[in-house]
Amino acid sequence: MNEARHVVAVLGRGVVDADEPVVTADDLGLTRGDGCFDSARVVTDASGHATVVDLDDHLDRLHASAVALSVAGPSRQEWQGLVAQALTAWSVPGEAVLKLLLTRGREWGSDGATALVTITHRGASPEPPEPPEPPEPPGPPGAPGPHPGPRTITAVTLSRGHPSDAFTDAPWLLGGVKTLSYVVNAAATREARRRGADDVIFISTDGFALDGPTSGLLVARDGALVSTPTGATGILESLTVAAVLEAARAEGYATRYELVPVEALYTADAVWLVSSGRGPALVTLLDGRELRTDADLAARVARYAGF
Repeated sequence: MNEARHVVAVLGRGVVDADEPVVTADDLGLTRGDGCFDSARVVTDASGHATVVDLDDHLDRLHASAVALSVAGPSRQEWQGLVAQALTAWSVPGEAVLKLLLTRGREWGSDGATALVTITHRGASPEPPEPPEPPEPPGPPGAPGPHPGPRTITAVTLSRGHPSDAFTDAPWLLGGVKTLSYVVNAAATREARRRGADDVIFISTDGFALDGPTSGLLVARDGALVSTPTGATGILESLTVAAVLEAARAEGYATRYELVPVEALYTADAVWLVSSGRGPALVTLLDGRELRTDADLAARVARYAGF
């Protein structure tokens, strides 16, 4: 059984050795960050069968990003074929992260767009580390085993440097596009760790919570599950947040998209940063201030997200 922790598949070449160079020095994705990507969760069972969660939704979002960038990428069928090739070479049980990457291609050539797929074992993912959960005491003989607790993180708020409506009527700012230009996101994550926290909640200059560097924001307040609207805020639509809200509505839970004042985070019933690879991570400490948590609600939100 192939137990490689990384798989790389390139359009037109198929699966290649993970250490083999796959882009040229003049690729515009490398030199200018001119491209887009999307990430999805891969779940592999004990027999080695791997499945991508919500692949069609991620391909839809990738296509929207490519259209916004005017990058002529592969067709949906070509992406699906490339993903299938990568999955054939992947068999590590557990969770992994699939990335679909698209660049404008070579600056000095005419080979067209660069398209590739990677799969990386979740244990090797650059997502913020999660602190270990304390062990639960054993129950009485014959009782069911304990349910794992929610994934928890600490976070800090950092300014995104623009007001909450900066992207209104400004499509050239590429609001809602998952571009390869993630250097600010990476810098923010490093700053969070410098401050002793795991992750970041970006805030606008006019005092509203936005999202995280690699995650969407979900807040429980006033009897509803709330997330930041896209559009004028420029944030990327979170497919996992959308799935949570859809499942919550199906069970009669109130949901809405609205701007949440930063100060409301400290008094909310619960706050999560949500991504497709990590799922809902419950924020327990924000800017050094302890946040409210609700174990039952956290378990429900994790279930809504498929975790």
